[in-house]
Amino acid sequence: MVVTTNAIVRANPSRLVAADVSLAVEVMSGGSRRTDRVTKLSEYAEAGIADYWIVDLEDPVSLAHHRLGSNHTYQHVGTYQRQADVTYSGDTMHLDLDSLTSP
Repeated sequence: MVVTTNAIVRANPSRLVAADVSLAVEVMSGGSRRTDRVTKLSEYAEAGIADYWIVDLEDPVSLAHHRLGSNHTYQHVGTYQRQADVTYSGDTMHLDLDSLTSP
């Protein structure tokens, strides 16, 4: 999942470029753990994506929040389990991470 501006959504491009993305969210699967934690972390930082969240659905469900620093590398903001109050773009959001895996 990605977050972008209303203007980009209205333009409805067939594909987004990294400059259009302010937040990327990856949900890890068994085969993507290393890619999400190492490769994409580096690639998204290099592309200039301001925030990167990694959601791990293994119990307990967690979210690792990374924010781009001035040296174009991600700084780890925090890791949250089950429930999270995450600040993004100046707003604090309450996320019920457990609901991602509840029936």
